[in-house]
Amino acid sequence: MTVPTKQKAVVFETNGGPLEYKEIPVPKPAPNEILIHVRYSGVCHTDLHAWKGDWPLPTKLPLVGGHEGAGEVVALGENVKGWKIGDLAGIKWLNGSCMACEFCQNTNESNCAEADLSGYTHDGSFQEYATADAVQAAHIPKGTDLAQVSPILCAGITVYKALKTANLKAGQWVAISGAGGGLGSLAVQYAKAMGYRVLGIDGGKEKGEFVKSLGAESYIDFTVSKDIVKDVQAATEGGPHGAINVSVSEKAISQSVQFLRPTGTSVLVGLPAHAKVESSVFDAVVKSVSIKGSYVGNRADTAEAIDFFSRGLIKCNIKIVGLSELAKVYELMEQGKIIGRYVVDTSK
Repeated sequence: MTVPTKQKAVVFETNGGPLEYKEIPVPKPAPNEILIHVRYSGVCHTDLHAWKGDWPLPTKLPLVGGHEGAGEVVALGENVKGWKIGDLAGIKWLNGSCMACEFCQNTNESNCAEADLSGYTHDGSFQEYATADAVQAAHIPKGTDLAQVSPILCAGITVYKALKTANLKAGQWVAISGAGGGLGSLAVQYAKAMGYRVLGIDGGKEKGEFVKSLGAESYIDFTVSKDIVKDVQAATEGGPHGAINVSVSEKAISQSVQFLRPTGTSVLVGLPAHAKVESSVFDAVVKSVSIKGSYVGNRADTAEAIDFFSRGLIKCNIKIVGLSELAKVYELMEQGKIIGRYVVDTSK
């Protein structure tokens, strides 16, 4: 395949600075990397944090964001194995790790101190061509709709991992905060596919109808409810067995610990800047509840999450816009007006 030397990308020079849609050089893959012609890339809330620079981990600058890129392999580094030109590949949040530390050896590559992150410490998928570590890049089955699968590469893998972290059994209740958003809408579907009973929490009638259409058995509108904790417990006959917090509301996270039934598990996924979890020690001990953090999935989680999608069990509610419109998507994200997931077409 002929690979151009120039391409279009969205770049920012400083955190919070202008998001410039401009021409930049096409990167060359390192010996351990593949070069992917990115066709579509999902837009994640993490991309907003990377642009703002409001997390304690600094970004590289200048930076091309994005970490839900799907496309075709067009070039291989000299040491790459397991890939060939024309394969479909995905760019994930975790771009690479040392593969030698205790975390990498125990399938927790995302916790590696030397982890390389797409769209954060490594230029990501908001460009037409992007490099990815050959070991961590996601294998996508031939014939897959690349626009539809792109959100699976972060949002899907992340919520699937969180549901596994909750360690639930089929038939048990799971509450999902932020259920109408990009991660939440996928969490509802994965939970349903895994055999759980789902209660969605979000704001507004429109999101409630959307969440129920995805398979949620019950919905709590926080803009209407006068007591979220009591309402959730009533709807789940004593409280959910697990809670998946994908919202960026500090209050919602703390409420999730309160409404759990005894021995339940609250899983923290969303990362609101500077937020803390407040929990009564007495209640936590007496109810024997657990609070767990869940980051991103490993390679096995990735393959499993994509397999759920490939079998038609997960549908991504997406809206496709041109890469040149990315700044507008960020504005909508900041305003909390996004239902489902935005995906950018890198050719526009």
